Amino acid sequence: MQRLFDFGFEHIDIWRSEPMTLAQLMIPAESAHDTIEALGDIGMLQFKDLNTDKSAFQRNYASQVKRCDELARKLRFFQEQVDKAGVKLTAVGPDAEEKTVQFDELELKLEDTEKELLEINSNTEKLQRAYAELNEMQQVLEKAGGFFDQKTRFGDVTIESYDRSFGIDVDTSLLEGGAVGDKTSKVGFLAGTIQQDKVNAFERLLFRATRGNLFLKSAPLEELRDPASGEVQKKSVFVVFFAGERSRQKAQKICDAFSANRYPFPEDVSRQRQMHGEVTARLRELQSTNEASERQRDLLMHSIATGLDGWTTLVRREKAVYHTMNKLSLDVTSKVLIAEVWVPVAAMDRIQDVLNVAAENSNTLLRSIIQPLNTAEEPPTHYETNKFTECFQTIVEAYGVARYREVNPAVLTIMTFPFLFAVMFGDWGHATLMLLFAGFMLYKEKSLMGQDLGDMVGMLFGGRYCILLMGLYSIYTGFIYNEWFSMPTYMFGHSHFVCYNSTNQVVLYPPVAPAGWGNATYPGSLMQVGMPVDPRDCTHFGGTITFPYGSMPFNMGVDPMWHGRKTELPYLNSLKMKMSILIGVTHMNFGILMSLFNNLNNRDMLSTICEFIPQMIFLNSIFGYLCLLITVKWVTGQYADLYNVLIRMFLGLGDVLPANQLFSGQKGLQQFLLAIAFISVPCMLVPKPLILKKRWEESQKGKAQRAVEMSSSHAYDEDDGRRPEGGHGSSGNLLTKSDPEAGHGGGGGHGHGHGDHFEFGEVMVHQMIHTIEFVLGAVSNTASYLRLWALSLAHSQLSAVFFDKVLMQVGLQYNNPIILVVCFFIFALATLGVLMVMESLSAFLHALRLHWVEYMNKFYKGDGYKFVPFSFALLAEEEKEGKA
Repeated sequence: MQRLFDFGFEHIDIWRSEPMTLAQLMIPAESAHDTIEALGDIGMLQFKDLNTDKSAFQRNYASQVKRCDELARKLRFFQEQVDKAGVKLTAVGPDAEEKTVQFDELELKLEDTEKELLEINSNTEKLQRAYAELNEMQQVLEKAGGFFDQKTRFGDVTIESYDRSFGIDVDTSLLEGGAVGDKTSKVGFLAGTIQQDKVNAFERLLFRATRGNLFLKSAPLEELRDPASGEVQKKSVFVVFFAGERSRQKAQKICDAFSANRYPFPEDVSRQRQMHGEVTARLRELQSTNEASERQRDLLMHSIATGLDGWTTLVRREKAVYHTMNKLSLDVTSKVLIAEVWVPVAAMDRIQDVLNVAAENSNTLLRSIIQPLNTAEEPPTHYETNKFTECFQTIVEAYGVARYREVNPAVLTIMTFPFLFAVMFGDWGHATLMLLFAGFMLYKEKSLMGQDLGDMVGMLFGGRYCILLMGLYSIYTGFIYNEWFSMPTYMFGHSHFVCYNSTNQVVLYPPVAPAGWGNATYPGSLMQVGMPVDPRDCTHFGGTITFPYGSMPFNMGVDPMWHGRKTELPYLNSLKMKMSILIGVTHMNFGILMSLFNNLNNRDMLSTICEFIPQMIFLNSIFGYLCLLITVKWVTGQYADLYNVLIRMFLGLGDVLPANQLFSGQKGLQQFLLAIAFISVPCMLVPKPLILKKRWEESQKGKAQRAVEMSSSHAYDEDDGRRPEGGHGSSGNLLTKSDPEAGHGGGGGHGHGHGDHFEFGEVMVHQMIHTIEFVLGAVSNTASYLRLWALSLAHSQLSAVFFDKVLMQVGLQYNNPIILVVCFFIFALATLGVLMVMESLSAFLHALRLHWVEYMNKFYKGDGYKFVPFSFALLAEEEKEGKA
């Protein structure tokens, strides 16, 4: 049977997943790190976690993983500092850092670099704070000095500053000082800076707090860096004159509440000049110090930026290696690490070579050993895809990952998905725009490959080959529908309709043009006297457009004369509806056929006989017969009502009206098809559970008989002082080899007959659900394919509305170039926004649903799990996607 259904699919690489095997890997502890690192470079092994009973902190290499986490934290800190400094990372070779710096050396280097950077940041922050304070104080001395052009006295009382003394020491904050001089009077003043937007509120609160017993003088400044926050702010210099100790305390508290910076300000002019000179000198000194500190920090930042990528790669690799080593188990001697890995069978030789090279590089006498293991566990699923097939594989796996060695729907999806999309999007004008867009992405493929394109553009770029095929298929269906931006074309010849007069004679062009023609002569070489009238001009000559009996159909697609006629919509509705049914039934038959390939691969003859054959009979005896009726009606040109034929086939038990009879013997054929359709339902429901139950009972009897034989043999060997060959586990191995039912439940039991457990009720319910789902789904799925007709009609009508109503009726009616340009702009926006974006997305989603629900549920289980190898390349891609 495999030869009968050998269509060459088995020669396609992605038709089935790669053969996998479970292997045991034994690695000497002294060379474990280098061996795991070498295996990560090739990325062909998926390690199983053998320490699931241990927490992350109880594993053997938890301390090394913690060290890697600490280094990763430092690298993130370096990355933030480099980004903040605006230094570009210097690209180096991907393995340059690993070859020059070892992990232990890198750990010491990063620790020293972090300490140096933190110290530089701290010193820079102190210097910038001191510079900002001195800069503000200089502004206070300059601005507030204008308030004291003359020595201010009130009677015999001298006004003195109730603020702190001035100190030049950088380590002492100017905002943390003591008072200057002794109080000689209750009249004094405070000077400082405050944000400009707080001046009015500051003045009002001072006035209310002191009941008007003060005087505030302020002057605006340019933008300054605030010493406390480090932010650039617009500030003003203020001087508050007050009387009394109580007013001074209130003024100081209000200054603190408004985050105002107070600075010492002497009353004496000579002292002001002296202080101004000292501050200016100190500013110059700090400026030089700041510049030197910035140069040192820039050198350090450039040094970090040069090696940051290499350090990050090294730490990521080390953490991945130790994380993988934590999945391995130690033997009793703690000298060998034991791993269980899933590996493609084709990669075993290459892995053995890598293990040998790693052992030689580690200078160890012991070699790593890899050997296959026998297991009943389901292997992971792995496909070797390329940039063309990856998009379609992603579409399939969005529904679910295939079981191991299950038929891959992506093979036929490459052809059927763009085609179903094109059936709904058929317009070769719009398809040309889509094709140009896909061609642009392919032309820019290399430059766009490594860029961060965002979610939407990145998704479109990932599906560029799918968009390319959708555009090509849509051009083909556009030719079939004969639509170019909703307009018919004459690329494949002129219409086959003919203009007849009332006497059924072909109307010819007369010598004189009819009234309303516009000219007495006919323009163009095709409009000559004595030639048949073009069907488009038939109404001018009082004729009727008719398709001659026996005439050949249009060369390709729909005849352009249907466009714009009253019968256009009924004709296209009938055509596209019947076409949708033909496509849908064919697509579902392909889905059922895929289940046969799964059965043949699994050697499951039971499912083939009890599921595949009844399903094919049921679907095609009803809906396959409907497709036959559609084809016969098209070929013969009869006027049978297919709705009535199908209804009477069920209600009348195969009866057919004489007016709807398309061929002789139709009634008998319908009765036969109806009978086998009803018979196929119990064939899907009953036999398989009963046969599985019978197989399980026989397997249980066989197990009991073998257990008795092995027990007798064991007792006989003990009497002779011998043990059975194979040791303690021989009986178990013998049972596994000789009992094919023990591992797979009879083949086709869908997991209900595993091992020694079999629930007939559970199997029967599962089969009943499966049967009901298929029978009801055959009807609903066929109706679901009518969305091809609906979406195609919607796309065509929307395109016609935009073209006729916007461009033709409005743009050309006024004979105004400005209006025409505006209307064309609106038409272009509607075409791009509605038809090219919204309609294409709608058609894409409906095509997706038809594949997931109507096609793949006929055969696709989709309950497997992906092969996720330990690979440094995959880790780098995941980190890149995470940053994006």
